[in-house]
Amino acid sequence: MTFDYTQPYASARSPVFAKNVIATSQPLATQAGIDALRKGGNACDAALAAAITLTVVEPNNNGLGSDAFALIWDGKSLQGLNASGRTPSKLDPSYFEGKTSMPQRGWPSTTIPGAVSAWVALSERLGRLPFQSLFEHAIHYAQEGFLVGPKTAPYWHHAAHQFRDYASFQSTFVGPEGPPNPGDLKRLPDHATSLTDIAATKGESFYRGALAEAMVRDAAAHDYPLTMNDLANHQPEWVPPISATLGSSELFEIPPNSQGLMALIALRILDRLGILDYQLDSADSIHLQAEAIRLAYDTVSRELADASSMRVTPEDLLTDRFIRTLSDQVSLEQAGQPLSPLPASDTVYLCAADEHGMMVSFIQSNFRGFGSGIVVPGTGIAMQNRGSGFVLKEGHPNRVAGGKRPFHTIIPGFARSGDHALAYGVMGGHMQAQGHVQMLIRIFGFGQNPQAASDAPRWHVTERGDLALENGMHPEVVAALEAKGHSLKLDQPEHLFGGAQLILQLDQGYCAASDHRKEGHAAGF
Repeated sequence: MTFDYTQPYASARSPVFAKNVIATSQPLATQAGIDALRKGGNACDAALAAAITLTVVEPNNNGLGSDAFALIWDGKSLQGLNASGRTPSKLDPSYFEGKTSMPQRGWPSTTIPGAVSAWVALSERLGRLPFQSLFEHAIHYAQEGFLVGPKTAPYWHHAAHQFRDYASFQSTFVGPEGPPNPGDLKRLPDHATSLTDIAATKGESFYRGALAEAMVRDAAAHDYPLTMNDLANHQPEWVPPISATLGSSELFEIPPNSQGLMALIALRILDRLGILDYQLDSADSIHLQAEAIRLAYDTVSRELADASSMRVTPEDLLTDRFIRTLSDQVSLEQAGQPLSPLPASDTVYLCAADEHGMMVSFIQSNFRGFGSGIVVPGTGIAMQNRGSGFVLKEGHPNRVAGGKRPFHTIIPGFARSGDHALAYGVMGGHMQAQGHVQMLIRIFGFGQNPQAASDAPRWHVTERGDLALENGMHPEVVAALEAKGHSLKLDQPEHLFGGAQLILQLDQGYCAASDHRKEGHAAGF
């Protein structure tokens, strides 16, 4: 297929064309990835160097205590990695007795962090460069300091207030000088020490050595039943991706406990509804996409969990019969009712591709900004609060239990259409599945280039079931959506609509794009 390289929407950026490319949410991380490629590394090395650097330069969205997922295309086949963590084996639902919902902060909201295990597994199986070399940029910025970006600083200020009673968070990220402003130099010396240890031991310290002991010691001080065995037994899992088609394109996602299934259900509904027959950016097209997401959203809120606890398989939820049942509920004229709520999150997504055909789609996340508020003293390890993705309802497949993975919002995306491949993601809670659908329709459905697809005004079905519309949509489209019964949210904050990074494979090289809604940067050579 052919792609349109005009920029029909207001844009601050241009698509980037090169034979080796990387796109991340932070320019310093992008340069770390480029450096890995120039040293003879492949797309996997570039992605890892960038991801490790992001734990320092964008700590509001990810860190040493994050989880991670990846999809890797080697030019012939696609493989997935699930590096999300489980709850401690001794954690029982009775631990949360008297509560009506999962805690959002503190040790009870955490699960075992998996990002470090992802770095090790990906490097061992697919990387070319020595593992320690991937840490050079991250350690440098942690020791010598980096200048805080304009979109990161406000979240840092918010967290400084939100976690004002968390002493280790304050000493690590705030200090006597207070939270940084845009352009301020920030050093994270504890991060540098831990990163050096992780690099030297290939992650052993994090799961079986001194860093593991520090995590267990702090958890015990807060009566959370994390043990050395819990950390030592953590293993990332290589998994076959699941997929769905729209026209001539196919979207691939990580299977549950990842919410990628939500994007696939919505895509199958839209394929049945003939979404490509509707004019792009029209009210009818946006309406049908929002309705498909609404139904997919409701389905995964009831059924998605750790795969071993689900009552149905992903394949059951993608059958023609089930999709027909859902799509028959969609009216072109009337919006559906608000459905079950899902959580939001803060995440970094990046993608990389090299001249030999390898493409990597990678995501790691704290969940909410800076995670649980727990920073293991003296280590810089900010624990994610992925445990808050569980529910407490008895009988629900996603009910919290020992040794279990929670419902996970972070999803790396990968798609193919004919000879073209697309590594992409749209970070930001359940906006991620919605963003995957929107980007796929734009690029493989209507031939938009990745930067134009990213620049286009987005829609977002909120946790309450409202339809948020980004500024820039035509007033007639807004009025038509309101006439269909949507409860509209206008003039919403930029972060609600996520942040995309995309790399499209061309006949000779790639076209990369980075979202203006983030500090991001796409680069190549």
